[in-house]
Amino acid sequence: MTAPIIGFIGAGNMATSLIGGMLQQNIKPAQIIASDRTAEQCERLVKQFGIGTSLDNAVLANECDVLVLAVKPQVMQAVCRDLPRERKTGQLIVSIAAGISCASLEQWLGEGTAIVRCMPNTPSLRRQGVSGLFANASVTEAQKEQAENILNAVGISLWLDQEELIDAVTAVSGSGPAYFFYMMEAMTAAGEKLGLPRDTAERLTLFTALGAADMAVHSDVDAAELRRRVCSPGGTTEQAINSFASDDLPAIVERAMRAAAARGAEMTKELA
Repeated sequence: MTAPIIGFIGAGNMATSLIGGMLQQNIKPAQIIASDRTAEQCERLVKQFGIGTSLDNAVLANECDVLVLAVKPQVMQAVCRDLPRERKTGQLIVSIAAGISCASLEQWLGEGTAIVRCMPNTPSLRRQGVSGLFANASVTEAQKEQAENILNAVGISLWLDQEELIDAVTAVSGSGPAYFFYMMEAMTAAGEKLGLPRDTAERLTLFTALGAADMAVHSDVDAAELRRRVCSPGGTTEQAINSFASDDLPAIVERAMRAAAARGAEMTKELA
């Protein structure tokens, strides 16, 4: 069986992360082609990865079995409309752009186009990402596996049964890293106010977050049980948790995530 050719339109941080991850998963450089607007960026990709490059999206699109659209949402329509309607037979389109629906992509690329829409997050840049994926009705099981292999090169991926749930994925994992960064900011600042040197407070915060996440990922119990195990009755942790509860932290988090999901739905309508 011939190895698939995977093309990238757009060579920003997420695309280069995916390319680097795939090369570590035994995908050969000869299987990957990327396009960018500048010759300098193409030269950098050749030097860094040894892959093929092109300055012409249409030429690249005709050569690929899987075409990853890794451009900003605001230019996606123009990029898609510039591609030929008649492309390689059985081609799969993978879009990593927020707010662009499968219906819009199919309108711009041609009816019946096989499309997987996904929402990766920024820890993908560290091979620690998580992505939500949705496939339209034209995608085969083999194509789903191709898309999954690409995203799994930088973390893990989870399939969704409904495209609308992409907005929920955006609220949880797409935007989620910023929530934890915000919490890290707050803990570092609070530690400093308690008398710790700032660099000490920051390292304590960051490595506590890293350790807690690692425990949660590898534990056989949920986060609520892990929290209970740290809270000794009448102890320090219980006092902090009680303070969070009195401020209704769960409701604060839910309101924030609903706002993120609502904005995701608005963007889909605006960019249609």
